[in-house]
Amino acid sequence: MSRSTPDTAAPARAADPAAAPSKNRVIKKYPNRRLYDTSASSYITLAQVRQLVMERDPFVVLDAKSGQDLTRSILLQIILEEEAAGVPMFTEPMLAEIIRFYGHAMQGFMGSYLEKNIQALAEIQTKLAEQSQGLTPEMWTQFMSLQSPLMQGVMGSYLEQSKAAFLQMQEQMARQADQLLGAFGIRR
Repeated sequence: MSRSTPDTAAPARAADPAAAPSKNRVIKKYPNRRLYDTSASSYITLAQVRQLVMERDPFVVLDAKSGQDLTRSILLQIILEEEAAGVPMFTEPMLAEIIRFYGHAMQGFMGSYLEKNIQALAEIQTKLAEQSQGLTPEMWTQFMSLQSPLMQGVMGSYLEQSKAAFLQMQEQMARQADQLLGAFGIRR
């Protein structure tokens, strides 16, 4: 991160502890769209914020004037830039389906379902990374030849977790429907 002296719009002191949890790095966003890292006392770029995400360094982005939490919008901005550069992760039909869930009764369920699936994939990635540490080129070749059966097992586990999350979502929806119908004196 480049060090620079803050201009007159930048804070001269550390962030207000009440504004964000003390364990998080506080980044302030100014009206000129610049991001100021209060712990490094310097301006940073969106690419540097992305690096904080990659390093799992906890942070919060706050509007410099109002103190409003802007972390989600900054993360979405990073995703947008990643999607625009290189190979996108989301297809147009997938994005359209996600948009259709907004305002729909299943919006809350879908968010939870997607989050659980992404966590399961992250766990799979971590396990594979642990298994491949310290491999020589010869061992790596052998490791890659074993990946088909290994991936089948890993993906089977992932599919089971995904299925369980989906069934849990279905059960929650059924309970809510029963409660709603019960409120009107209707039983299924």
